[in-house]
Amino acid sequence: MSPISRRTLVFGGIAAAGVSALPARSAVIAATAAVPYPFQLGVASGEPDANSVVLWTRLAPSPVNADGQGGMANADVTVDWQVSTTDTFSTLVASGSVAAKYAAAHSVHVVAGGLSPDSDYYYRFRAQGHLSPVGRTRTTPAVGAAGRDLVMAFTSCSHYEEGYFTVYRRMAEEKPGVVLHLGDYIYEYGPTTGRPRLHAGTAEIVSLANYRQRYAQYKTDPDLQAAHAAAPWIVVPDDHEVENNYAGTVRENNTPALTAAQWTARRSAAYQAYYENMPLRPAQVNSGNSIQLYRRLRWGSLATFHMLDTRQYRNDQACGDGWQLCSDADLASRSLPGNSQETWLLDGLNQHLGTWDIIGQQVFFARRFNSTGASMDSWDGYRASRARIQQGWVDRAVRNPVVLTGDVHRAWASDLKADYNNASSATIGTELVTSSVTSSGDGDGATTIPDVGTNPWLKFYNNRRGYVRTTISPAQLRADFRAVAKVSEHGAAATTAKSFVVQEGQPGLQAV
Repeated sequence: MSPISRRTLVFGGIAAAGVSALPARSAVIAATAAVPYPFQLGVASGEPDANSVVLWTRLAPSPVNADGQGGMANADVTVDWQVSTTDTFSTLVASGSVAAKYAAAHSVHVVAGGLSPDSDYYYRFRAQGHLSPVGRTRTTPAVGAAGRDLVMAFTSCSHYEEGYFTVYRRMAEEKPGVVLHLGDYIYEYGPTTGRPRLHAGTAEIVSLANYRQRYAQYKTDPDLQAAHAAAPWIVVPDDHEVENNYAGTVRENNTPALTAAQWTARRSAAYQAYYENMPLRPAQVNSGNSIQLYRRLRWGSLATFHMLDTRQYRNDQACGDGWQLCSDADLASRSLPGNSQETWLLDGLNQHLGTWDIIGQQVFFARRFNSTGASMDSWDGYRASRARIQQGWVDRAVRNPVVLTGDVHRAWASDLKADYNNASSATIGTELVTSSVTSSGDGDGATTIPDVGTNPWLKFYNNRRGYVRTTISPAQLRADFRAVAKVSEHGAAATTAKSFVVQEGQPGLQAV
């Protein structure tokens, strides 16, 4: 008997207290034979709090069908779900049924409540006579409690064509308490020959069907599925979930050529597909041409995660979006997160909800200049905005601000300075920049920090693909920069390229 059929029969035979009786064994066998396996995209969880967590799956027996519906018929499907303290599901702590709707590409978002703080759980789904893989998740400590030390891994930029998702597998093997993904979960480009593997379709994606198909293709990857099943995720997008380097309602360029109405429709489709494919709460559901993604998650008294959206509300890049010497980048009127989000962030920092204030966002935060200028797509293109935020946390006596960054496909670590024109000015925070899952390919392994003479607050650089493993306690945050030698081949080991510690109340990096 195949593993899928065996698991289906096990689930079909469960009759736990408080759970409606599931179909009889003979009915399960018949359904299994008649309906192809719908859980080809795996399972995921996310957005944990002290008493609940979001459980996600999406039914797709033929994931990369061009219509974006994954081989599902035009009808809603009932999906059962279960949560247990053991992976045998001998006792259930929460369960129920939910409709996987055709209009939402048969995606499922369950807010599983009634859970205990700072606890580990297992979950699974059943639909059409089949049982999903089992996922592991957890809740946060109660408000006011530090709980266990937290192992948190974060990464970004997983271009399917540029390599294999070994980084996700290595993250899963760390058994983290939570995973942060800081954007570019998918890439919108059409297929490019000569790559290790190719995008589905024939051109850059623009429609809802295109985006759904692209997410499905990425989610068929077993390493990505393993990372989702290992821990709850907290996610924010960057640009490639819509279009490269877009800024608010402004496109990078008119390629592919779209009318204003078509561009609006593309953004709406991208936001809808993002919600459908991520373990997000109902508060984050897309609404037309917008989606509410900046939000705060509390990890008891240990940490507060302030998750930013640095694309949807920003002013257009100054002087174009490349590397420039551009005085407009200093204009006070310019904001990267938008004025409302700046206010929201500073209001949250002022609450001092946890020992560590962790700002999860997308683009390079510390100043990084070279002979050609600075990247106008990063915070260097919005220098007054960065200054307001940094001065804001100084004025609010924020003890332990740590900025987490993706986007640049390299690992970096930086001290954040009160005045970047004065290298001896106070260190007021820390930035940890993850490398990518695959984007930019294998890399050359370089570790010499570029332009460190001009930017002495830059403390680490590595050009390999990888992730950052952090271990967070009330006394310190340890960051281990993990790297793999190759993504052009599958299965490389992960090694620690460098480790740093940030001590509580002492902003800045200390090498280990």
